[in-house]
Amino acid sequence: MKFGNITIGKQLFVGWGLPKALGLGEKQIRGASYVEGPLQVGKDDAFSDVSATVMIGPENNTDVESHPSDSLVVEGDMTVNNGNIHSTNLLGCTGQGVALSGSTINTQGWKGFDIKHPNKEKHRLRHVCVEGPEAAIYHRGRVCNGKNVIDLPEYWRGLIDYESLTIQLTAIHSHQNVIVKRISPIEGRIYLQAQGGMPVDCFYHIMAARVDGEPLIVEYEGETPADYPGDPEQFSISGYDYGRGVNNE
Repeated sequence: MKFGNITIGKQLFVGWGLPKALGLGEKQIRGASYVEGPLQVGKDDAFSDVSATVMIGPENNTDVESHPSDSLVVEGDMTVNNGNIHSTNLLGCTGQGVALSGSTINTQGWKGFDIKHPNKEKHRLRHVCVEGPEAAIYHRGRVCNGKNVIDLPEYWRGLIDYESLTIQLTAIHSHQNVIVKRISPIEGRIYLQAQGGMPVDCFYHIMAARVDGEPLIVEYEGETPADYPGDPEQFSISGYDYGRGVNNE
């Protein structure tokens, strides 16, 4: 039996249920549909057995000249309630935030990124983030050409704790015995000195703790990240609430 185009003026029901969310009688949502399930959309052999209530695979419509590469595209908001996202490689999100309720993206807890390899064909590059027991910021560079001063970024003033500064220096070309002679928070400068008045030529790497929030509580009693005893609005936790829209103004 063949059909042409079908227009649904009210609701399409496949099954015997009466879904409250679609409305009933005069309050029904016109054009809505209810499928008791399971429902498969896309290629007929994309799934060998029932794996979900709704299974969406690649398109297999011979009337379409160019098949879309994505099986599912969502332009509006998407919320996952009381469930987990399994085997997911989240490549990118566009919008103000991602809301996940009681769900898990990365049970391992590592925070990383995966990108196309910059110089190898058909290769990818994956890194994970460095972790630490503080909210820290860094500044790095080189001092040379007759200079002996490291100018810290102007925005560090009011952002970092100068008492927490740690400075690593690596001499270049010669053993200079270069040292930190003086730190001036008022000027936002670090003065260096080399042995015997030698010209300074070194790399530097500076770390400092931020002061624009409460200190991180590294260990605490609890079963989930929701039990964190500190300010819950200050931290966005990967695998729990990463990407939530928090106003930091």
